[in-house]
Amino acid sequence: MQGAKSFTISKRLVMEGYRKVKANRGACGIDGVSLAAFEKNLKSNLYKIWNRMSSGSYLPPVVKLVEIPKGDGGVRTLGIPTVGDRIAQMVVVQVLEPLIEPHFHADSYGYRPKRSAHDALSVARQRCWKYDWVLDLDISKFFDTISHESLMKALKKHTDNKWVLLYVERWLEVPYEIKDGSQIVRTEGVPQGSVIGPLLANLFLHYAFDQWMKMRHPAIPFERYADDVICHCQSKEQAETLSADIRERLMSCKLSLNEKKTIICYCKDSNRNEEHDVIQFDFLGYTFMPRSAKSQSGKFFTSFTPAISRKAQNRIGKVIWEWRPKYWIGLNLVEIAEKLNPVIQGWINYYGKFHRSVLQNLLRRVNERLALWVRKKFKRFKHRQTKSIYWLGNIAKANPMLFAHWPFGSKPTAGII
Repeated sequence: MQGAKSFTISKRLVMEGYRKVKANRGACGIDGVSLAAFEKNLKSNLYKIWNRMSSGSYLPPVVKLVEIPKGDGGVRTLGIPTVGDRIAQMVVVQVLEPLIEPHFHADSYGYRPKRSAHDALSVARQRCWKYDWVLDLDISKFFDTISHESLMKALKKHTDNKWVLLYVERWLEVPYEIKDGSQIVRTEGVPQGSVIGPLLANLFLHYAFDQWMKMRHPAIPFERYADDVICHCQSKEQAETLSADIRERLMSCKLSLNEKKTIICYCKDSNRNEEHDVIQFDFLGYTFMPRSAKSQSGKFFTSFTPAISRKAQNRIGKVIWEWRPKYWIGLNLVEIAEKLNPVIQGWINYYGKFHRSVLQNLLRRVNERLALWVRKKFKRFKHRQTKSIYWLGNIAKANPMLFAHWPFGSKPTAGII
């Protein structure tokens, strides 16, 4: 007969946690066990998680710390839990999210059900047309500096579930392990890359920022996606006052603004033509700036709108440049399309939402790589760039849906790539 458990946790919750982790995929943790390897003994592995969590004896493994290069030359650190630990975290997320989610602010968009970055961008675009100024905030090392004490205090406002509080506390304190095998003791911060991290980070900023703005500056709208925040102001003076007030508020929450990256921007357009030094800002991979637009009556005017940012363009351009067509010589175009289309479609889905012409121009570089493949695969095109483009253009005409970017408006044509 099975002994009584300290905590009542259903096996169904663990199974559902596994299904969600499987859908999200992800890299191996410190134990090197992949999802496929975990599934080889799935029933036993899930039982162990349930048994240990139910008995109160579940201890999270150390978190694998990896460094991801950033466009500015710095690095972003990600904490990668093991597959089993991600499932355990998902068990807790499934209990916590329904309790916390209904309390979140309407203008908090990050890592929330039925909300997206595009939602935040759409609202931001509308408000930039209405308000003359934007305060673009950059919180310095936010995920790494969240106060554990303050976070647990916030969490206890929403649940008194003992096993939830127990395991969240353990996940906050579990050490990082770096490449050389040494461990870093953690006294603050939530790992980026963890399953539960986004929910906890949102909860922290809900009280540190969202609720505070609602009480202190109710007339100033904002959009927040995790720690990316922009506020809309009526004047430069209002933006400056707000910036100083937010700086003070964050300091009281043991956070700080990155002064170099926090900017005040003038939303210049045809109706707002004052001269100011800063007339653009980046938000969620898009640059908001004055751009030429055409009205329904056919007249051109200047609108303050978003398009894929220069940083994102450079990142995508680098990926395209690193594609080596010489390694595709053994493939046909259908096989190459199967290889590239998931990546290209991902770019289109995210960066093609607003002012798509900028992305269309960038995706023509894909055709350059395909034309290079033509010249390397077929001897008759070896030194004939124009003819390789014609050939590719004829393929695009006959098979316009073959590559994801062709129906998007980036087909190859003679003399234009």
